[in-house]
Parts: sequence; C-alpha cells; structure tokens
Amino acid sequence: MVCIKDVITGSPADLAGVMRGDYLVRINGRDINDVLDYRYYITEPKVRLMIHRGPDLFDIVIRKPRYDDIGLEFETFLMDEKRSCRNKCIFCFIDQLPPGMRDSLYFKDDDSRLSFLMGNYITLTNMEERDIARIIEMKMSPLNISVHTTNPALRCEMLSNRFAGSCYETMKRFAAAGIEMHCQIVLCRGVNDGAELMRSMRELAALYPAVSSVSVVPAGLTKYRDKLYPLQPFSPEDCRNVIAQVEGFAEECRMTLGKRIFFCADEMYVTGRQRFPDGRYYEGYPQIENGVGLLRSMADEFVEAMEDIDRFDPFRLRSCSIATGVAAYGFISMLIEEMKKKCYNLDCRVYRIRNEFFGENITVAGLITGRDLYRQLRNQPLGKVLFLPSVMLRHEGDRFLDDTTPQWLEEKLGVRIVFTDNDGFDFVSKILTLS
Repeated sequence: MVCIKDVITGSPADLAGVMRGDYLVRINGRDINDVLDYRYYITEPKVRLMIHRGPDLFDIVIRKPRYDDIGLEFETFLMDEKRSCRNKCIFCFIDQLPPGMRDSLYFKDDDSRLSFLMGNYITLTNMEERDIARIIEMKMSPLNISVHTTNPALRCEMLSNRFAGSCYETMKRFAAAGIEMHCQIVLCRGVNDGAELMRSMRELAALYPAVSSVSVVPAGLTKYRDKLYPLQPFSPEDCRNVIAQVEGFAEECRMTLGKRIFFCADEMYVTGRQRFPDGRYYEGYPQIENGVGLLRSMADEFVEAMEDIDRFDPFRLRSCSIATGVAAYGFISMLIEEMKKKCYNLDCRVYRIRNEFFGENITVAGLITGRDLYRQLRNQPLGKVLFLPSVMLRHEGDRFLDDTTPQWLEEKLGVRIVFTDNDGFDFVSKILTLS
C-alpha cells in the first residue's frame, strides 16, 4: 500500500475519481509495494484499483489504451526506500571517499529495480527468493550485474559477504527465463585476474545469449585506502596482458557464438598505451556507459563532424581552452590538433588535470573536482571559453563532486565555462560556435 502524492489533472485516474492522499492498495487484485508492481500491473486496458481513503476501502475501474499511464504520482520515484548494499567489497570506491562530502555520496545502492529502470549495476546479494521470482515473472530485462568472479568462494571473499557465492546460480535461472544481462568485472590485480578471469569469462560465455556483454574494468584506487584491502594499481604491462587475454577470448566467442561479448574499459587501453580497436569491434557499444568504447565512438563521431566543417568560418579567430583528466588528455589533444588543420585561427589549449582530491591513481575526467580545476587552471591562459566534459558534474548537472558549482568556478577563474558531452558532434559544434 502506497500513498498517492498527486493525481495529474485530466488523467484517467483523475477522471475516475482518484484523489490526492488516497492509498493505492492493489491493482487488478495484486498488492502494490513499489514502482515495479505499479508499472507492471497498469499495462492492462482495464485496471481495477483498490483504494483506501479514510475508513473506506473501495474499487475504482479505469479503462484506457493498454500501455498508457493512469496519472498517479508518489512521494518517491521507487515508491519506497532504495535498497542499500550489504557487501564490503575489497575495491569499493565509496569506502575510499574522504570524510566531509555530501551524505548522498556515501550511500551504497544495490537495487534491482534501479538496474532495470536506470541501468544501475547490482550484485544480487540482497535479494530474497521472492525478488528473484518477481524478476522472472515480470521479465525485468535487461539487468546490469556486477559479477567480478564466477568462483563462489572467491566472490564471497571479494565482496566480504558469505551469501555472495550464489550469483552465478541465480544468473543461470535468469538465463533460463530469457532475462538479458549485461555484466561487469571489476578487476583487482592478483585477485580475480589471470586464471580466475579466464574462468569467469568462460562461465559467463556459457550463458550467452542471455549474458550479452561483459566489461572488464580496473578497480579505481584513491589515496584514502588506509586499513583497506592492500590493492595495487595495474601497470602498463599488466594492462597490455589483460587486453591480450580479453581480446583473445573475445575472438574465440566471435568465432563460436557470433559475438565478442567481452570488452576492456578504455582506461585499460590508455594505461597500457594501446591503440583502441575500431568501431566495429564494439558491436554497437553495449557497455559505452561503463567506459567501454567511449573514446573510439567519440573519435569516429569527430571525424564525421569534421567532414561538415565547411559551414564554419575556418579563418575566424577562436580562443578557448579545454581541461580533462589525465586518461583522456592525449586523446583530446589529438582531436584539437586535427581540428587546427582545418580551423587555421583556432587557439585552443588543452590542460591535463591531476586528481589531487582522490589521488593521482584516479585519472578519469568524471572524478575531477571543482577545486582541482581551480588550483591547476587559475594562472593559465584560458581564452574566451573553458570547455569541460559534462561527466564532471553530478547527474543533476549543477555540482562537482566536491560540492563546488560551475558558477563558483566561473567567478574564480574569470572565464565562461561550457560543458560538452562525450560526443564528437557536440564537441566540434560547441568549440566552433561558442569560442
């Protein structure tokens, strides 16, 4: 039973007499506990709502097109509380945060509903049998699952959770039910790499086509690891070895199954100083949101965008700057040099921002803070516009990780700031029109 916060004026629920403050008890005889129940059971053309209002309990019948919404709004998106993580993973990034950050950053999400609705990754360790059965009944697909290893004993050790070893068995049930799964393996040097990584890849490939893609991502290690598991970063040679192992097995999968399935994160290629595969290798970029193929996709879009560059005046003086993380610095610098070959008066400096906030092992742009940007750019020539990647901001787009704002940074640096997406078309268009 959930409280109805509001009823959209003119909606089917409004016209049927549902009121703000009513409690929704059931839909078509099924109990309603959260957003998944609600979304699943309103898809029928005839919807019978059991409503609790004051002392009364009664039904309201709504007729509508099959998949139309009925117009109810609730206190929270999920209609109840988020489910938090029960694990103590040896690589957990949240455990490596400094004190004094906003409370929301310390919340460890592990909610299967958000995996289906928002693409969040889950470990399957806080699920009961009824949760698994509901996923199968509702065909909640696709799901994003943090696997890390298919070795039950090793998974329990890595997640510090004695219940973590059942993940692969649960995934087999999902596969039998036709649930599509995208997986990730956060790779820890000397723990789940080497032979353990090969075991995990082979067992996950056995669940194809249900397991349709797997990313292999190096663990992010900040400088705040006191009293945590003693992990070491991957060296360039380590990364090259991992790439060779993953690409080699992915080629086996392509030959036997028709798809590669397994992909290394861009960070592996950058650290290993390896060329990125071409766009066809990534098979539609199923893991691009996980940092897999992001730079290759942007490079291909950049090339296509530059073919249309004649609509911009190549002789107009443009003065600007770009700041990015250490990992993407060489790539962005290369794009700017290519742009200068056609835009003769482009004066654009690219700045490499070291992550002093989290530690210099963290090289991705998405974890750069406003204060690091200020400290490293305050005495630099920035031109008329400073371009920053939008991934530096939180989801709402209004703050950096250290709670500073773009407006604060603009005032401190005395320059206009424009954010660009990880998209070659957006990158070219903004630099050539806004600088």
